[in-house]
Amino acid sequence: MMKLALFDLDHTLLPIDSDHEWGQFLVRTGAVDALEHARRNDAFFAQYQAGTLDPVAYLEFALGTLARFPRPRLDAMHRQFMDEVIAPAIRPQARALLQKHQDGGDLVAIVTATNHFVTAPIAQALGVKHLIAAMPETDAGGNLTGKLIGTPTQGAGKVAHTKAWLESLGLTLDGFESSHFYSDSHNDIPLMSVVTHPVATNPNAALKAHASAQDWPLLDLFND
Repeated sequence: MMKLALFDLDHTLLPIDSDHEWGQFLVRTGAVDALEHARRNDAFFAQYQAGTLDPVAYLEFALGTLARFPRPRLDAMHRQFMDEVIAPAIRPQARALLQKHQDGGDLVAIVTATNHFVTAPIAQALGVKHLIAAMPETDAGGNLTGKLIGTPTQGAGKVAHTKAWLESLGLTLDGFESSHFYSDSHNDIPLMSVVTHPVATNPNAALKAHASAQDWPLLDLFND
């Protein structure tokens, strides 16, 4: 019988927040106005950490920034971002955890609130085929329009999107022998609560407290 292994991305498989780091990268490379973008990016990041983020407002900001650039330039910028920021942050502990589930024949997916443009190359670098992420709209030429397709993949949205993805494969969450979800954030408690094996991974304080109360296992991948 098949098993399912789901992973959050930022601060779970990566010791950084890829979305925030992408914003910092745009500032550092001069692609956007440094003061204004950094101010808004940092404010949204603080809201995310506090659990008060409006995901639609943030995605409109993030995707609107992406829409300023033609797709060839965006792709070139992302390749530089992968080389300079993401590749150095991929730890062997994260690769080993993914490999353990892959070697066991589990269906493995990353489920992240960060948009698909930023995260698709990261999932590929991690060797994960399936990615559930906020989907940006593109035009006929592949350029991002700045709009979101559907609903955000955050909080309860992760549950809905995960179930829809499984349904597209002819599967259901209850049809697996076991289901894991690894996450660092209390924002992911809704999805953690519907799998058979929630694992608080590098947990923030709020999730650590909740996990301890629920007797969920704690895992620290980045204790160095």
